Amino acid sequence: MRRRKLGKTDLEIAPLVFGGNVFGWTTDAATTFKLLDAFVAAGFSAIDTADVYSKWVPGHVGGESEAILGDWIKRNGNRTNVIIATKVGMEMGDGAKGLSRSYILRSAEDSLKRLQTDYIDLYQSHADDADTPQEETLRAYAELVKQGKVRFIGASNFKADRLASALEISKKAGLPAYQTLQPNYSLIERAGFEGDLEDLCEREGLGVINYFPLAGGFLSGKYRSESDAAGRPRARNVTKYLNTERGLRILHALDEVAKKHHATPASLSLAWLLARPSITAPIVSATNLEQLNDLIASVELTLDRDSIELLNQASA
Repeated sequence: MRRRKLGKTDLEIAPLVFGGNVFGWTTDAATTFKLLDAFVAAGFSAIDTADVYSKWVPGHVGGESEAILGDWIKRNGNRTNVIIATKVGMEMGDGAKGLSRSYILRSAEDSLKRLQTDYIDLYQSHADDADTPQEETLRAYAELVKQGKVRFIGASNFKADRLASALEISKKAGLPAYQTLQPNYSLIERAGFEGDLEDLCEREGLGVINYFPLAGGFLSGKYRSESDAAGRPRARNVTKYLNTERGLRILHALDEVAKKHHATPASLSLAWLLARPSITAPIVSATNLEQLNDLIASVELTLDRDSIELLNQASA
């Protein structure tokens, strides 16, 4: 499997990242272990999580995903064979959030303990923090890099102007620079990334590991009506797209391309992303092996120009 360079780092990854937001939420520890075993056995190595996963589940406090991932790493003894990415900055309760120096340093230690490792390959600002000077944030990351606790840093949910200013500060002050961006990007969520933000990432050589590449399951094609989504954990994400003419138009286009390529809407949606030069590796999640195998199949799919154009037009 051809690997892709992650930004300007020395990390190379196969073109899918496993999203750990499901660990401890829609997959228990035993299922998570099976999925990660299969993912790595298929030739993939990058796993993304965050300190806040899965705080939204009743009775959870955050850190559950990192803890399950840490147990898997300890059981397998394969730390050097996987690339671990996690994030800091989202609300953890009682006002604990942001990108201040003290909060980043404290949160990094907590993540390292949960992950049962002494270093994080990619430590990411989960969201911009307008209340903290960007130089303070970057200097905190510099401390962690110097200590060997973090190898590289990335950003998530940043606007183009703020990402550009952070990169400029890194250059001028000689500080670690964001090497990756995590945007919400898919066939149905294009406007937030395409344009200034995508141009910036390509110009500066940032790796892009986009989240929600299947729009919460909508682009899997499994949900064609509100009743299909009723009672599902991601029902809210799915129904907001079902109730639009554009959403249904995209599903119709995926159905057309699926017949041509003998593939599923999910794998085609990922193949469309992988054909875009700016995208390094979509972040995918699965709750069973059948789903995972479908997602993995996208790596072997090569869409012809007509299929890409049909999907471009349907999702424009």
